[in-house]
Amino acid sequence: MKKIFPVIILFLMGVSSQVFSQSQQAKSGTGPKIAFDDESHNFGTIKEGLIAEYTFKFKNTGDQPLILKDVRPSCGCTTPEWSKEPVDPGKTGLIHVKYNSAGRPGKFNKSITITSNIPDETKILFITGSVTPSVDNSVDPNQSPVRIGN
Repeated sequence: MKKIFPVIILFLMGVSSQVFSQSQQAKSGTGPKIAFDDESHNFGTIKEGLIAEYTFKFKNTGDQPLILKDVRPSCGCTTPEWSKEPVDPGKTGLIHVKYNSAGRPGKFNKSITITSNIPDETKILFITGSVTPSVDNSVDPNQSPVRIGN
């Protein structure tokens, strides 16, 4: 027990110094910082079946390289592509988002969650709009899809 106690103390000191250094980094203004030109985009009204696209532009306003670790959409109808290389301080990066409206008539509000090397911070972007249903001309509205009788 006497040998384990110093090991536990050293471990706790190491963990607390790491947490302290991250909190000091966040307080002192050092490290990467992300600033977007726009954090949301409204596509307005689009026709069903179209793929709507928008590019979010951001800038690293910090003093260390910014790395986007993950860019995750709220559903499979939205596909993001992003800058995989570190974004140096003062430089810009892009997140290109595609929304597939096929089979999704009506209003939509989707989010894209960004995880980076900024401690304790995630960013959320939004895309919104309305999809007008496509008209299927192959179905005669006067014909019933069910036959009764012969």
